[in-house]
Amino acid sequence: MNRERRELLHVSGVDKVFAGNVEALRGLDLTVRQEDFISLLGPSGCGKSTALRLIAGLSTPTSGKIEWRGDHGAGDIGVVFQEPTLMPWATVSQNVYLPFRLVGKSYNSVRDEVLEALKLVGLEKFQNAYPRELSGGMKMRVSIARAMVTRPRLILMDEPFAALDEITRFKLNNDLLELKAQIGCTVIFVTHSVFESVFLSDRIVVMAARPGRVTEELRVDEPYPRPESFRTSAAFADHARRASEALETAMEAA
Repeated sequence: MNRERRELLHVSGVDKVFAGNVEALRGLDLTVRQEDFISLLGPSGCGKSTALRLIAGLSTPTSGKIEWRGDHGAGDIGVVFQEPTLMPWATVSQNVYLPFRLVGKSYNSVRDEVLEALKLVGLEKFQNAYPRELSGGMKMRVSIARAMVTRPRLILMDEPFAALDEITRFKLNNDLLELKAQIGCTVIFVTHSVFESVFLSDRIVVMAARPGRVTEELRVDEPYPRPESFRTSAAFADHARRASEALETAMEAA
């Protein structure tokens, strides 16, 4: 069972309405605790990515509140998008350095942090390579290194592995859990995959579309680290069945 964790942020009654009266989210409530791994699971159009953008501060709610507990600074959030979004003209190390550059820190002053982030994702030998020289999985590792280089308290991940082949996706799932354990962060992870959500998460938030809203929250009370054998266990199958049923109900409610 998971130990009790301190609350990191609270999302309360958040609505988001876009131009043309398009209701993307209605009444979103979510409590996020330190070291949670939360997956937002639901069909396209249910507001998962919108929720991440609101939490990241890239957009503002139409109504409702997103409140951090305690001090909250610019380096507290790292974001990994669906595409790696790397600068093609910059080396791997310069791409990872970007969050520091944006706040005015010189490369030499944070070089150790950049190299440590690359080491964590297994790319220290590629620090001088360019994105065009990397595989899809390696590009995503660079994106993850960039998100974690400031050691943020919260990392937001918007379907980062959806475009990768299954073998690479499984490997990055395993690596992500190991990285999370090493830096002790909280993760909110958007996915369409029931199996991915079960393997990664301790909480699965199931959402329905039109308007986007939470229909159910499931706990995956399985210990970390999660070995590869967990994927073929009876416990995994049971959690996947419950998540599939909850997702089916959410899709019917849309």
